[in-house]
Amino acid sequence: MPANPSHDLRHDQARAAVVLTDVTLTWPDGTDALTGVTGSFGARRTGLVGANGSGKSTLLRLVAGLLRPTRGSVRTTGPVAHLPQTVPLATGTTVADLLGVRARLDALRAVEAGTTDETLLARHLETLADDWDVEARAARALAPLGLGAGDLDRPVGRLSGGEAVLVAVAGLRLRAVPVTLLDEPTNNLDRDARARLVDLVRTWRGALVVVSHDTALLDQLDETAELHAGRLSTFGGPYGAWQEHLATEQAAAAQAERTAAQALALQRRQRVEAETVLARRARYARTDFENKRRPKIVMKQRATEAQVSAGRLRTEHDGKVAAAQDALDAARARVREDTAIRIDLPDPAVPAARRLAELHGTGGAPFVLRGPERVALVGANAVGKTTLLERLVRGHPHDGGAGRAGGRLLTERVGYLPQRRDGLDEDAGVLDAVRAAAPDVPVNLVRARLARFLLRGDAVHRPVRSLSGGERFRVALARLLLADPPPQLLVLDEPSNDLDVRSTDQLVDALGAYRGGLLVVSHDDALLARLGLTRTLVLERGGVLREAG
Repeated sequence: MPANPSHDLRHDQARAAVVLTDVTLTWPDGTDALTGVTGSFGARRTGLVGANGSGKSTLLRLVAGLLRPTRGSVRTTGPVAHLPQTVPLATGTTVADLLGVRARLDALRAVEAGTTDETLLARHLETLADDWDVEARAARALAPLGLGAGDLDRPVGRLSGGEAVLVAVAGLRLRAVPVTLLDEPTNNLDRDARARLVDLVRTWRGALVVVSHDTALLDQLDETAELHAGRLSTFGGPYGAWQEHLATEQAAAAQAERTAAQALALQRRQRVEAETVLARRARYARTDFENKRRPKIVMKQRATEAQVSAGRLRTEHDGKVAAAQDALDAARARVREDTAIRIDLPDPAVPAARRLAELHGTGGAPFVLRGPERVALVGANAVGKTTLLERLVRGHPHDGGAGRAGGRLLTERVGYLPQRRDGLDEDAGVLDAVRAAAPDVPVNLVRARLARFLLRGDAVHRPVRSLSGGERFRVALARLLLADPPPQLLVLDEPSNDLDVRSTDQLVDALGAYRGGLLVVSHDDALLARLGLTRTLVLERGGVLREAG
């Protein structure tokens, strides 16, 4: 690793896959999404990190050409492939469509079927473009995912969400364009799917930029780029090494700030002392003049000399104070003032024996959640964890005969944070979206709550459709926390999706102090390990629900 691996403009742009120059994007309402961003991504695998709302997803959309900068330029070495946070799945979409090989595959099959229409044949050959092994290549791309050629015509609706994401990533890999962008690809993936994705990324060819808060994935990449305070900087190593470098850098910056502050205090003290000496001399001179101890002409000459000397002394000390202040300002500018959401969950005062919910599997006795218990619900993708939570919260009765798990709420005071943050009016402003869930709460209180979630000033009037995934989460959480009376049971489905590391820390701290019941679904083992779980329930296929051994 180079001695100074952190760089921005010094990054070798001649070899860069993406170059951004003074990129600014302003939304139609006048809000700045990005301001004057300059930097580059190398032709390697780069993890792009930054606080929620810093503009990472917006930056990817600019690089992909889905947005045009208001000012500045974006240059790439060639075509760009982009995987958004939510994979769009049209009705009737197949695995071949998701891989991006549908047209060539259909053309190959038509040619092999022996079509006699010369016009159609010519059209099929043009579509095929000599890619005669397209089916074999597609099968090889699917093999690491546990799928094969027989799955090419399989409807995407029969895949789990995790499988769909993996197929979409495999399709981008199959395209092999010069630059590929992945936006939070591990969201909603179970442990097995995450491992498969890491395998795909580990052997990626070409430039790859990954926005993620998944530290395990970020540690597999070659470089780490950070978007912070409108500045894009690049570090020549994976996420863990970058964190260590940043911690060392910030410790040095904090020490430099303390030293500069001490130096400024010293210069100010010396200036005060100098003024005291000058004042004493002036007093003595006035006394001599009044008492006529020396000839008037001598005393006037000395007074003039004293004024000149005092002026020089003041100028010297003022210069030293100004220099010390400049040094302090420069040192202070190196110290980050990272902002994080502040979550203070209300105290619902739930008795320890209070029954809050029952969870039912297919067969066996129900599991009862009581008082301030903390229960994790885990299991592979597509076994029905989210469905179980939805049936529980929406009051659907348990239907063991359908082979699905369900449950029954025993309290009306429930706070539910769904996995998909799409239950918001896309055209409404942030303030109105939150007030819709709490119409009787004063506007000032709603604004104060939003400010704690870093949504301040004019940002509260931005339309929901313009929000990032992390901002949507904060709006959804703000709606939940305004409930009165406060919820006795929190039901959280993948709560760390779209959250940066510091905001996840805040969420964990808040949940640690929360004295109500907690039921959480997550594939994030690191998050679950920090929640002080009372027990873990495993949901298996067929609706079987068991307690982890």
